[in-house]
Amino acid sequence: MIDILDKKCFVIMPISDQLGYNEGHFDRVYEYIIKPACLAAGFKPIRADEVMTTNHIAIDIIRNIINCEMAVCDLSSKNPNVLYELGIRQAFNLPVTLLKDHKTERIFDIQEFRDVGYDESLRIDNVQDAIENLTETIKNTYNNKNEVNSLVSLLGIESAKITEKTIISVDTTLILKTLESLDQRLYNIEGKIPASQNVIITKEILPANLGEYIRKDDAKSLKKGDELYHTKFGIGVVDKIHIRNNGDVTIEIDFSVGRKTLILEFARLRKVMQ
Repeated sequence: MIDILDKKCFVIMPISDQLGYNEGHFDRVYEYIIKPACLAAGFKPIRADEVMTTNHIAIDIIRNIINCEMAVCDLSSKNPNVLYELGIRQAFNLPVTLLKDHKTERIFDIQEFRDVGYDESLRIDNVQDAIENLTETIKNTYNNKNEVNSLVSLLGIESAKITEKTIISVDTTLILKTLESLDQRLYNIEGKIPASQNVIITKEILPANLGEYIRKDDAKSLKKGDELYHTKFGIGVVDKIHIRNNGDVTIEIDFSVGRKTLILEFARLRKVMQ
């Protein structure tokens, strides 16, 4: 299917399990509420773990925070990374829709800004209302670009701007090149392909026979030959599973675009049911 959504909405939210929430809770919030609302509002949703186009994930995230036409921020659990990313978006006075579950208390510094509430139980009879409310708020926020989007504009402070060129010192250049070289060596040693060389496949229609997301706790149930679906690379076949001493699980999977070594906890893999 050809992607007809040319406007992107960056989703700022927890991408790992949070204290006080069931395992995989925020993946479900993304799939059941945020993603449908973004699509209904006319935006292609993008989450932090879906934008790895370079070896430096933080750079990819910041680039999308600034460049995406719209953003949605889930304040639930008051995750520090979420608040940091929201701060960057607000520093540029860019439109963002705030979202928060009912059990999370309002945050003092941004309590003047309206947020969309949702029931953290994700009961099916409440989810549709949350989708509709979020959809409408995304549309209104984007269409009213002249509204105050942050404390920066509220205080009359000039918003941040990206200059055409940033000059860095020779020492800094050498350090960055050294880090890039070390990063490349680590990828070579571990048999990984740098993310900058990954071929991204967009699948608008997901296979009907997908199961739940696979996590590192499910590693023991996987075996060579199992088929897994990845949001970027499509369907691949498991070849090797490595359980490291620190508990991390990496899987070597053969996709049509080549072999990938993925960290199970962050790979957003779903098992393909036979």
